[in-house]
Amino acid sequence: MFRRAQRLQAVRGFGIDRVAAAADAPGRAHPDWPVLRMENLDTDLPLPPEAVPVTAENLTSPKSNSWLPFTGDLDLRAAVSEFLVERAGHHFDPEREIVITSGGMEGLLDVVLAVVDPGDEVIVTDPTYAGIVNRVHLAGGIPRFAPFRVVDGEWRLDRDALVAAIGPATRAMLLMSPSMPSGGWFDEQDWRLICDLCCEHELGLIYDSAMERLLFDGRPLLHPLRFEGMVERTVVVGSLSKEHRMIGWRVGWVAGPAATVEDAGWVHVYNTTMPTALSRQAGTAVLRGDQGHVQECVNELGRRRDLLLEGLPGWPFVRPAGGWSMLLDVASLGFEPAEASRLLLEESAIAATGMTGWGDEVAARYVRWVFSAEPRERLATIPERVAGSTLGEAVAARNA
Repeated sequence: MFRRAQRLQAVRGFGIDRVAAAADAPGRAHPDWPVLRMENLDTDLPLPPEAVPVTAENLTSPKSNSWLPFTGDLDLRAAVSEFLVERAGHHFDPEREIVITSGGMEGLLDVVLAVVDPGDEVIVTDPTYAGIVNRVHLAGGIPRFAPFRVVDGEWRLDRDALVAAIGPATRAMLLMSPSMPSGGWFDEQDWRLICDLCCEHELGLIYDSAMERLLFDGRPLLHPLRFEGMVERTVVVGSLSKEHRMIGWRVGWVAGPAATVEDAGWVHVYNTTMPTALSRQAGTAVLRGDQGHVQECVNELGRRRDLLLEGLPGWPFVRPAGGWSMLLDVASLGFEPAEASRLLLEESAIAATGMTGWGDEVAARYVRWVFSAEPRERLATIPERVAGSTLGEAVAARNA
């Protein structure tokens, strides 16, 4: 009999799979409504124009069925370097400072395993993506949570709590902006504090850049590498899965100081051996292609967010600054997330995931509604779906 590894004791499931299975269960069909799939971070938004034709053109090439190069084609790494220099203001050496990975999440795990020892503390936000929390656990690290607070209906980083989270065992911060699943965004003062703390305490910053351009209401992209002292202590992890909607292509990257990237590269090699070969040429073409499609998708995502907020006045949503999802404070209505998720599915045919395990005490109040996979005409049915539902009645009582 195998003994369960200690590193798995704190690892929890997403909850996404359970909600999806319930939504797909035989006999579960709602009498009035098809299920709205708001539990998972899929999208119906179009792919970049280069993605499919370039992939198809290269399906039969030997390069698309090769193990090599283990850390990614040099031309793809060069395309990543070109892509990053415009937004980060720093040129990464494609040969020494960039590794291609099988998606951004593999890249994050590679970096965490390369820099975190058992017992090291890593600061993340609350809420944050459960996959981030659990990758810290898998490395034997300890997540320390710096909460987002709700201020004027939007998320704001609790700066005092961030300062207080740093202790003698803190090794790094692992942050993203806008953040999943909340859509919380760091303004310039937030980033300045984060960067000052990293420099003062000799901390590394692992920056998940996967959603950094998915910003609403004209918010600017603020990159930590533009702050003094951060080039030598920042590792940027990115992917084509969010801004470019290429979820199934599994193209990610790690960019940063050469020594750290080399270590993360060896973790990558001994984990997956290689990045996804079929995606290499498409990834290169998309990164060098016209990026106008990103803003078009941001505009559509913003319209979907606004449709939900305007259609459900009085519901305790927190307005996201960007991203693909928004959170509903079901605790303020008297519900646990799992129970609220069940009621939404059974009564209103809305599949949405509870955020237990996606952070700490803040996340444990919320259910996530993903608006990236459902068109506006289907989202527009939600007010009718929730009218008279258990949660709808709780909202009415709360606002009476």
